[in-house]
Amino acid sequence: MSYEQTRNEIEKTFGLIPGFMNGVPQDVLVQMWPIMKTYIFEQTKIPGKYREMISLAVSATLKCPYCETFHKAAAKMNGATDEELAELGAIVGQVTFWSSVLHTLNYDMNTFMKEFQAMGEHFAKQHESAAAPTPSTS
Repeated sequence: MSYEQTRNEIEKTFGLIPGFMNGVPQDVLVQMWPIMKTYIFEQTKIPGKYREMISLAVSATLKCPYCETFHKAAAKMNGATDEELAELGAIVGQVTFWSSVLHTLNYDMNTFMKEFQAMGEHFAKQHESAAAPTPSTS
């Protein structure tokens, strides 16, 4: 796709060409637009609501007010509720907190992986026991 075709498609999608896109080198815009168009605006394996919630979580972690504004509104347009967005904020906070702890401690990756495997085995056992039928009393 040429640069002019890309710009025409962007204008058709947004109703205008956002000014920040003028600051992107032409060859980069031609490469990046089809990816953005596909994974933000088209149907993919991940439903739009969840894609936008993922994008909002990343935006919040990056502390990007531009992306936060866009993806919060897009998540709502795709059906995300205020309650879901509040929960998303709690999840983002938890991941960020524990990541900071692990990095600050420079926690040993081999130890982490062994513990992670043990936790996975524990969760699997819990899941198996929860799914097991209970004996009936008659």
